[in-house]
Amino acid sequence: MSYMALYRKWRPDAFEEIKGQEHIVTTIRNQIVHDRVGHAYLFCGTRGTGKTTTAKLMAKAVNCEHPINGSPCNECASCKAIAAGAAMNVIEVDAASNNGVDNIRQITDSVNYSPSTGKYLVYIIDEVHMLRDAAYNALLKTLEEPPSYVIFILATTESHKIPATILSRCQRYDFHRIPLEIIADRLQELLDREGIAATREAVEYVARAADGSMRDGLSILEQCISYHLGEELTLDKVLAAIGAVDVEVYIQLFECLKEKDLVGALKIIDEAIWQGKDLLQLVNEFTAFIRNILVLSIDPDMTIDVTAETKQRMVALTSDMTQDWMMHAIYVLQEAAAKIAYTTSKRVMLEIAIIKLCKTEMRYDIEGIQARIESLEQQLAETKELLKEQQAHPVVMAVAPPATEGAGTVQQAVAPQTGDSSEHIKQNLRDKYPQAEYEDLLLIAKAWKTIGKRGPRLVQHYYRQASLVAGRESGALELVVADTPDNDLAISYFANQDKLDELSEQLTNMAQCKVRVTFRKIDGREEVHELQKDWDLSRIVFDDIEMHE
Repeated sequence: MSYMALYRKWRPDAFEEIKGQEHIVTTIRNQIVHDRVGHAYLFCGTRGTGKTTTAKLMAKAVNCEHPINGSPCNECASCKAIAAGAAMNVIEVDAASNNGVDNIRQITDSVNYSPSTGKYLVYIIDEVHMLRDAAYNALLKTLEEPPSYVIFILATTESHKIPATILSRCQRYDFHRIPLEIIADRLQELLDREGIAATREAVEYVARAADGSMRDGLSILEQCISYHLGEELTLDKVLAAIGAVDVEVYIQLFECLKEKDLVGALKIIDEAIWQGKDLLQLVNEFTAFIRNILVLSIDPDMTIDVTAETKQRMVALTSDMTQDWMMHAIYVLQEAAAKIAYTTSKRVMLEIAIIKLCKTEMRYDIEGIQARIESLEQQLAETKELLKEQQAHPVVMAVAPPATEGAGTVQQAVAPQTGDSSEHIKQNLRDKYPQAEYEDLLLIAKAWKTIGKRGPRLVQHYYRQASLVAGRESGALELVVADTPDNDLAISYFANQDKLDELSEQLTNMAQCKVRVTFRKIDGREEVHELQKDWDLSRIVFDDIEMHE
């Protein structure tokens, strides 16, 4: 016998095996048991939820010679003939390819002849929404008043396309999307029957990829089994087989967008592309991921199709993220998905979407204008803060003696004698360190001055309040700030370990030597002044301090 696909091999042959549609199964079984079977049924629902399977089981059950609690026995001649597709009283019609009025007239003519075997003549019309208007009209009268031995079962995925005159003549049953856990349990059951080993994590990912469709789940599972035939099925093997991306990648990508880390986000996209991931699937899954975070930001207890650990991490991601931004991200990604589906430059469309999400100021809609206004307001606030600091510590003015008698007084700022201080610090460094380390310290001092001139004005002010002191170990530097009220903002800024690590990396790259910076705040200005006078690298004067990474 030739190989048979899993979804065909394990098609349910009893109502008990239909999963996730208990509300429909119970109703139909009760009708069969109490002999209250209707003449026309309409089964609606998304693909792979059990519409055609339920229709075939119902056709079996109403014609079964020995039904068991409303289910077919699968042993009598009628059940076996229907299962083999050889029964003359169960007729399946594909309305997608038989959608004309002539095809329907054949049905309306044949209903006048009672079935030669079995009790009922059952017509299963699949994809009924594909019928033409004339075909619907030809079916109306027969559907309304068929002979007592005729049952019509119509199945569709798009019930909104069916005329109201047809809908009003049928009992309508809506098939729900099957929950993840139910699909996973069914897949695990069939894997056990097939004797194939698989981890629960892999099975749950296949169930999640099935998107509520049992048939899709079985098709994906069969693809994964074939790709790794004879091996235990793990999550990594499933991801490799279907070209999907692990949720960990989506978490990292979301964190990059959250931190406006454009370089990191583009690196993640580049890695996914080189691993052969499908970009349209990646965009759609990442959109669903952001949708889940949006829902969790509204209600952290909301049920979503992820593990408890992943849900906990997703709830943590909702901090500092506005719902407006997440909705905007979904719109941008959906726009990108629509373009990716039809363009040859799929990567370009995705990267443009990522850039839009990282650089809000590049947008020209209302949100982009608002982002630019917020940026200007932030710069204004930083400037005001800097002005307050300068007003709290004004420059001391001294009066110089007049050069000649009768000349007016001239005010001038007292400038620190940085030249002498610089030479004094250089001499101390020469005395303490070998020549190679001394030259490295000069390069570090140059790099420090260059970094201190970058960034917002308020951050530049923090650098001016700090001193970079050579440490006792080679390559170890102390960033020292006096613990005074006017230095609170600078202390808070440099006490952040991430900022120190970033500074260490910048100094290492620019000075081309290994640098490790630690932070220390010192009580009072006197001790800081002593350190500055003898060891402060930031007081070393250079003719040209511009350096590049």
